[in-house]
Amino acid sequence: MIPIARPSLGEEEFTAIKEVLASGMLAQGAHVKAFEDAFARETGRKHGVAVANGTAALHIALLAHNLSAGGEVLIPPLTFFATASTALLCGARPVFVDIDHKSYNLDSTRVPAAITRKTSAIMPVHLYGQTTEMEPILVAAKKHGIPVIEDAAQAHGAEYHGKKAGNLGDTACFSFYATKNMTTGEGGMIVTDNDEIANKARLLRDHGQASKYQHVLVGFNYRMTEIAAAIGLVQLQKLDGWVKQRRANAAALTKGLEGIEGLVPPSEGNWMVHSYYQYIVRREDSFPISRDEIVRLLTEDGIGSRPSYPMPLYQQKALRDLRIRGRCPVAEDVVPRLFELPVHPGVGPAEIERILAAVERIARPA
Repeated sequence: MIPIARPSLGEEEFTAIKEVLASGMLAQGAHVKAFEDAFARETGRKHGVAVANGTAALHIALLAHNLSAGGEVLIPPLTFFATASTALLCGARPVFVDIDHKSYNLDSTRVPAAITRKTSAIMPVHLYGQTTEMEPILVAAKKHGIPVIEDAAQAHGAEYHGKKAGNLGDTACFSFYATKNMTTGEGGMIVTDNDEIANKARLLRDHGQASKYQHVLVGFNYRMTEIAAAIGLVQLQKLDGWVKQRRANAAALTKGLEGIEGLVPPSEGNWMVHSYYQYIVRREDSFPISRDEIVRLLTEDGIGSRPSYPMPLYQQKALRDLRIRGRCPVAEDVVPRLFELPVHPGVGPAEIERILAAVERIARPA
């Protein structure tokens, strides 16, 4: 089986873990600070604030920007659940803005009309490794004095007009979950240039402690461990090479799919660098079998494949029960068509050939 995703871990990561264990310092310490500084430099930001996971990063970032009850956050309907749930955890409500048909990201041309007096933040998601088209969002946000918080959980190494993902809005949040372009097992990072936001985020992740046992606000235990940070420091050094490999794999897959009617490979926006966290294919009506049948047959053939997110977020039971509503026709049409193929650095030329041959077989059955 060619797995759909696989973390890349080598001797350097194991050595880094052993060094932390031998030090006896396992909780947040020097490795965390070094990782924060290194990741901030990588994204071109002034501050990095390491946390336990990507969800914690989103939660803290929203709170640091003073999101509270009565506020609303503009988000896309095609994303992981945490983009919506963290707004709710702050007492606010997610408001869904439809997606672009090609990139599957938030359709930024729809954002100005979606802003109301209740809009407290805009959270574009850089989905699957490609940044949202940011310029219209930034212009609208500036006009209304609304912060832009990038959900860059899937966009390590992506670029927009020569700038790194994470350096486009006021604040950005990353995840280091096991399948991401780089991992710490579990972990997250907030990056920003704003001193006040960074300081508040540091307080919120550590029970509001300004110093030991001196609590100036009510916060959480969202700290990153030294072990996670040690892994992250090693992984960060490999990120550029892994993104290049993902892009090479994606180019080979796209070339191989070009002649297959009814399957649409991912596109790369103008002046963007797609980092291909996931390689997402769209099945059109002209393809002879359904999306779910494609996934089943590929899996049986030893090719890791799966549907993308099962539905627009507002159709999830947890949100329906809270009377969170949405109506996004593009997302509703696109979501049931999307499936994923392996693109990670562990996929080599022989695996690419196997993947394309398997797709070819189901596209042109005997």
